[in-house]
Formats: sequence, structure tokens, C-alpha cells
Amino acid sequence: MSPLARWCHRHRLAVVLAWVGLLLALGAGVGAAGNDFGNSPTSQNTDSAKATALLQQASNSAAGKSGRVVWQLTGGKVTEPVAERAMTEALEHIADAPGVAAVTSPFVPEGKGQVSKDGRTAYATVAFDRNVADAQIDHVKELATAPEPGDLHIALNGQAFTVNPQPNAVADAMGIVLAFIVLLFVFRAVWVAALPIITAVVGVGTSAVTVILLSHVITLSDTTLTLGSLIGLGVGIDYALFIVNRHRANLMAGMGVAESTAKALNTSGRAVVFAGLTVVVALLGMLTLNVGIINGMAIGAAVTVVLTVLAAITLLPALLGMIGPRVLSRNERREAAGQAGKRSSGRAGLWGRWAARVQARPKALGLVALAVLTALAFPTLALRLGASDDGNLPTTSTNRQAYDMIADGFGPGFNGPLVLAVQAPTAADRVAEAKLATALEHVDGVAGATAAPLKDGQTVGVISVVPTTSPQSEATSDLIHHLRDNVIPEAEQGTTMKVYVGGVTASNDDFASVLMSKLPVFVLVIAVLGFLLLTVAFRSLLIPAVGAVLNILSIGVAFGAIVVVFQYGFGAGLLGLGAAGPIESFVPILVVGIMFGLSMDYQVFLVSRMREEWTHTGDSRRAVRVGQAETGKVIAVAATIMVCVFGSFVFGGMRVISEFGVSLAVAVAVDALLIRMVVVPALMHLCGRANWWLPRRLDKALPRVSVEGPADEPALPRQQPVREPQSAEVI
Repeated sequence: MSPLARWCHRHRLAVVLAWVGLLLALGAGVGAAGNDFGNSPTSQNTDSAKATALLQQASNSAAGKSGRVVWQLTGGKVTEPVAERAMTEALEHIADAPGVAAVTSPFVPEGKGQVSKDGRTAYATVAFDRNVADAQIDHVKELATAPEPGDLHIALNGQAFTVNPQPNAVADAMGIVLAFIVLLFVFRAVWVAALPIITAVVGVGTSAVTVILLSHVITLSDTTLTLGSLIGLGVGIDYALFIVNRHRANLMAGMGVAESTAKALNTSGRAVVFAGLTVVVALLGMLTLNVGIINGMAIGAAVTVVLTVLAAITLLPALLGMIGPRVLSRNERREAAGQAGKRSSGRAGLWGRWAARVQARPKALGLVALAVLTALAFPTLALRLGASDDGNLPTTSTNRQAYDMIADGFGPGFNGPLVLAVQAPTAADRVAEAKLATALEHVDGVAGATAAPLKDGQTVGVISVVPTTSPQSEATSDLIHHLRDNVIPEAEQGTTMKVYVGGVTASNDDFASVLMSKLPVFVLVIAVLGFLLLTVAFRSLLIPAVGAVLNILSIGVAFGAIVVVFQYGFGAGLLGLGAAGPIESFVPILVVGIMFGLSMDYQVFLVSRMREEWTHTGDSRRAVRVGQAETGKVIAVAATIMVCVFGSFVFGGMRVISEFGVSLAVAVAVDALLIRMVVVPALMHLCGRANWWLPRRLDKALPRVSVEGPADEPALPRQQPVREPQSAEVI
């Protein structure tokens, strides 16, 4: 890493201009090509997927997107002449619009059930062609909301009319501002506060335009950009901070700028590359799940991490060369000039005293920390995956307004009907289909069931089933399983009829079931992966084993946080995050990958410094204490920055991103302060020299990766942050 640092330092202007040029070139590409994001979660070989495929074969319009135009009249009925005439004209214009396959009005016999019993609410269904363009849907929206007679209120919902909340740029920028304030407050130097943020912003900006271009090649969700920013800003600022902090320590020890930069990159820079690699490996490990939307998010996040690491090891050394000694405050520059090349007998400081206290009472402090972590992770046992519905959107959203009007006039189940695709090739099967539709009306949890009449020659029928509960309700999920396990098999007996439960609600439920079944295996794979990486890095078996277990506990804390806030609803209303509901299906999978990487980051930075001291002294107790003391401050600051960045995304107006923000902010804070600063050093003190034990045969077989720098490199003069503990200091 030293040659790279020296090259970037010598050619610092060229490096900076190269990054600016890369960003401008990619931005020009985005300006010319635009984006091609997609949001359809698909589950392979599920009942709902079979239903969708069957409908696509049978009817283009039945399988295409559909939506509802909902209207409500305050102080009157929708069947009054003025309101009926206005909406009839609007629906006629919609029916003639390009891309529209069919419109079912409540004012015709086929739509007689689309007016509420009190007459105040009505809706029309709009079915689009399978290949309808977004511009055509937008045109229909304009036609639908054009009438404004009197007290008539019109809103839209359904798959075709879904409007996803847009990211809040102000809330996102707040995380960067808070990170700058934290760095400025701790280090008292403007450039120390600015450099990590500049590096992270450049890395995230470059990755954002790269991901937009990638959307033309692979399937990416439109939340990928926001998720990438969330991860990239957090890790990017932290990675740069670790290198800058080591550079500052080198300067304070009397080194020149060029030499200090090379040394910082050869020590902390190595740890940054290794930490970034673990995050990338964890994210790309999600590809083994073979779920399209997860694959896209994982690749997008991995690209972001790669570019932020690249910025930290190339752009940052160039910027450090430009800044020179101003990375230190004036007082620090005077102090460094007065003790160049000398060892400081500095006082232990807060983190030194805490490290000594952990060394003195490892059992008591470790047990208390483990008890707190277990309590925080306990709600994970109640985790329920699913998809939040429009009832969780802000009340200003047209989707939420339509949802509320439908729920008020027809019942909450009308917002997520189940679509049963019925394969009925014979006359007997068509009779069985009619019997099934009748039987469904008497099933507990079903508000109504309607079978669309089959035309001559058709062999695929459609039965619409309206639950009594909302789409995100657990009772609706139970109803889906009851229909598949009991009601439908009974109706199929003695016939060749095949029935599949589909629709958006069933598809979301199937998607959640698929991911929930894969989650335990994925967590296990991640734990094993972490064990192997740490074994190679630190030539130890015990440290990786402890790290793997604690990583799982850290992930449990992340899950516990989102269960309490989003599933139980504690504080969700105050944060503007909607009502209580299930956790979005893909959130836990991504949190596992992201949190694994972040936990590994802190473990690498902490233990690499301990191992560096171990290789110099051979004293395990001292190595653990000094490593904790010297990294405690920077890990705490890094965690605080991540909490600020992740926390700012909670207020961005997107429920999915808010779930990431809450889970990661809580987990990072707990991981850094309890796991890395209490549990890990406490266990290492109890284990002593066993921390560094590795069988000789395994030691010879494993590749050698130096995370902390070349072992044969002479130790640099550095501050002694911790005095040998005395009884008066630790009691």
C-alpha cells in the first residue's frame, strides 16, 4: 500500500482531476441514457407466480397492471346526476386512452358492486395492457382527476397508480452536516472534519451515477440509490476517518507528510481495504439467494462500497498531500514540532482508563453487556415479514386517501383482493369453479367472492376474493394459507381443475415466505464466512469464533429494533413512519449482509491494532488493553457518525429506507459501544494467550494476509496512551 500512497501523494493534482473527470463522464452518460429501474419482486416456483403465468397466457389484460379510480362525495351520494355525469365522462375518456385494456364503471351492470352501501363512495377499475408505458399511465391519472364538481373527492390506488415516496434530500444532507459537527467537535480541526466527508461524497456520487447506468444492464429497484447512499456515506466517512486518524498520529510522532501518508495507508489503509472487502463479500453473498430484487440491491450496494474504498486509498492520500500539516490543529502542530521523534508520556485518557477497567473486571462487565444485548435482540423472535400497504403512507398521498376511502366504504380487504386463477379445461371443471366461488363466500375471513364469467373457448377463469382484513394483516396471510391448504384442495377433488392463489397481496406473502425460509441459512453462511476471513486475517481460531457469534448477536439487535418500531409500532407514529405492520420482506436479508460487514469493520480495526501490539511485545494483556485504548476513540466517533448518517435516513419519508435507518443506527451504536468496547476485550482478557493460538498445520496452509502492516517493519515512535494499570486506577 505504501507505493500507492506515495504515487498518489506525488501526483495529487492528477488524482483529484481524474476523480472529477470520472464523475463528470459518468454523469454525462446518465444524462444521455437516463435510468431503467424496476420494482417488481418475483418469487420463483410459488403459487402466486403460477397464477400470474396462467393469467398471462390466457389474457393480456388480466395479467397487466391495474388500478382504481376512487371517488367519494361528502354530503351526498355518488349516484347523484352531477357526480355521476362527471365521472362517467371521465371514465369514457380513460377507456379511449392509449394503453388501457378495459374500464369497469360502477354505473354499468357489471360494476354494480362498486358503489358502497351508503352510496357515498364508488370506484372504477382500470386494466392496462401488459406493456403499457409510464407516460400512458400518467395520462390516465390526469384524466381521472380532472372532474372537480362540488364536494367530490377523487384519489387513485392500485398497482398501476402506486406513487412511491421520494427521498428527502434535506433529511439526507442532515446526516452529513451532523457528521461534520461531530468530527469538528472531537478533533478541533476543520480539515479533519472535511476530508472524510469529501472523500465519502465523491465515492457515493460516483457510485450513484454508476448504479444508474447499471440499471440498464441488470434489474435494480429504485430504492437502490438511496440504500447505496445510506451505506456509502456511513462506511465512506468511517474508512477515511481511520486513515486520517492514523496519519495524524504519525505527524504527531514527528513524521513528514509524505512518509506519514504512506505509513497510514500501509497500516490503517490495509485494514480499510480488508474491511471493505468483507462488506462486499457479504453483500455479494446475497446472490446465492437467487432473488432478482435482492440481487440488484446487493450489486448496487457492493459497487458503492468498492468505489468508497477506492476513494479512501487514492483520493484521500492526494488530498492529504494538498492539505499538508494543516490536518492538525494549530496547537497540535506546535506540540508535534516540539516533540518530533519523541515518545509522549501522555496521560491515559478516557479510553485508556476504560480499557484498564475492562481488564480489571472482565467477567462482570462482559456478563452485563451480554445481558443487555440479549434483551435488545429478544423481539427478533416475533419477526414477521410481509409488505406494508398504502395504509402506512402519509395522509397527503393520493394512494393513502384512496385506501382510506375504500376501507371506509367497502372494508379494508377491498384494498388487496386475492386473484384466483382457475384452470378449467372441461365442462365439469367449470361447474366446480362455480361451486368454489359459492363456497368461498362462506369461508371465515372472506368478505366476498366473485367469479368472472367465462367466454366461449376460454379455459382459464378468474375468481376475485375480498378478505375482511387489510393486505398487510397477519389474518390475510392466514387466509391465503387456509385457502391453499384446505379450501382449494377440497374443491379440486374428483376434477381436473387447478386453482392458484395470486394477486399482489398473495405475491407479497409468497415473497416473504421464500425469504423467511432462506434467512436462517443465510445468517449461518455469513457467520461461517466471517469466521474464515478473520482466521486468515488474525491467525487465530478463538477471535474469529467469538466474532462470528457476536456478529449474529449484533444482527439480532438490528432485527429487534425494527420489530419494536415498525411491527409493534412504538414510536413509528411520532417519526411519521405510518402504522404498525410487517417488516418489508427483503429488509432483514440486506441488514444481515450490511451489518455483517459493518461489524467486521470494527472488529478488524480493533483487533488489528491489538495484533500489531502483540507482534511487538508478545504480551496479550497489554496488547488487548493498548489496542482497545488506541482505537476506542476513533471507533466511538466512527459509530457516532454512522448513527447520524443512518438516523437521518429515518426521516426521509420512505418506510423501507426508514427500516434500514432504524435497524442499522441502533445496531451500530450497540455493536461499537457494547460489543467492541466491552464484550470483545473482556473475553480476550479472560482467554489470554489462547487468543492468538492457531494449529501449526493450519497456519502453514492458510494464505498470509497482513491487515496491520508488514510484520518486519520497524515500529514507529508513537504515543503511549495507557500507563500500566495500577490498583488505584482501576478500582
